[in-house]
Amino acid sequence: MARRARGQPPVRQRAVQCLGQVLDQHQSLDQALPRAQQGLPPRDAALLAELCYGVLRWHDRLRALAHRLLDKPLRGKDADLQRLLLCGLYQLLETRIPPHAAVAETVAVAPRLGKGWARGLINAVLRRAQREADRLLPALDADPATRYALPAWLLDTLRRDWPDRWQALAAANQQRPPMTLRVDLTRWSREEALQALDDAGCPAQPSPWTPTAVTLARPAAVDELPGFADGRLSVQDEAAQWAAPLLACRPGERVLDACAAPGGKTGHLLEHCPGIELTALDISEGRLGQVRANLQRLRREARCLAGDAARPETWWDGRPYQRILLDAPCSGTGVIRRHPDIRHLRRPDDIARLADGQGRLLEALWGLLAPGGRLVYATCSVLKAENSRVVAHFLRAHPEAQWLPAGWPPGFPADDGQILAGNGGMDGFYYACLHRP
Repeated sequence: MARRARGQPPVRQRAVQCLGQVLDQHQSLDQALPRAQQGLPPRDAALLAELCYGVLRWHDRLRALAHRLLDKPLRGKDADLQRLLLCGLYQLLETRIPPHAAVAETVAVAPRLGKGWARGLINAVLRRAQREADRLLPALDADPATRYALPAWLLDTLRRDWPDRWQALAAANQQRPPMTLRVDLTRWSREEALQALDDAGCPAQPSPWTPTAVTLARPAAVDELPGFADGRLSVQDEAAQWAAPLLACRPGERVLDACAAPGGKTGHLLEHCPGIELTALDISEGRLGQVRANLQRLRREARCLAGDAARPETWWDGRPYQRILLDAPCSGTGVIRRHPDIRHLRRPDDIARLADGQGRLLEALWGLLAPGGRLVYATCSVLKAENSRVVAHFLRAHPEAQWLPAGWPPGFPADDGQILAGNGGMDGFYYACLHRP
């Protein structure tokens, strides 16, 4: 085992700090975790990610258990001890770390937080959890908000939107997501990709619905994947791989990928239909760097343009597009299993604000679409306020617009345009195809 460099904080202390940045400072885990992992060997970096993702995924359930195990609540100024305690509980309940090691390593962090007095407290609570968790958890799980570790407002929204499926949807948020890849079929066949992955010790299964999708039997580092470095393989959930087929581009068409960063769908559009004239638009010049890097790896080219999709007068050249993909900023409630911090960062009033922005984007971009053209509206949300209701409102305001059925393959697990998280192993996604006569 690699030794920690002198003066470097141990993994569990870094986890406490990283969790504080997410829970208290409201940073995204995508921002906080890479900083926390700096200087760590791969094995320790992986453990740190496991702790941070796991505690955020199960946070409210772990917190409820901790409350039962503590003789009295921790003080507000001891929020760091609360996070350390949750790290310990997560290790005991959800990992294969030997319990004695989980307890000892967690207790050892207390003095490094300047709270050596808490060593006995942390040790006692974790030892008590080993004895009593199996008895306490069933009663705690009687509350769905605790069982699914979701905020009450989000759970209530899922109940209203999906009265027959909310429990399966909530449970899907707690699952570890699969690692799905997209095969560039212009450069090799899916069968060739599957054989290369198998030869590399990364076996995968093909999707029965999506010709470009293969799912690994177990996640792997991208540098272990044959074909990733040269762009023949990309990491992309199967649900996200439907944006390009639904847009149905043809060679020579002008295509706009609005809100394009980080560029996964941008690359897929160019793979799906080489020969299009593609503009990748994003409001952030910094995030466009991700799009350019993605295109470079894929060996594809597109015009990358910084601009606000809601204000085309500031960047549009006046020439209409035959195809527009609007992958609208949304709540991300379809990808909570991949980004468990979403459940802590989103607030109830975010949804109305996001829906308003989605409607404004749709309205602005519709005017850029050529007669006979197609616009695909997409989100990674499972909330109707951001999906079907946004589109219904738009169609009432634009009677000339025609909603097109997606034409999913037989057996594809979608409800009209909605793919619910967990269905078919996929993320939650919504698609609406709109035609301009």
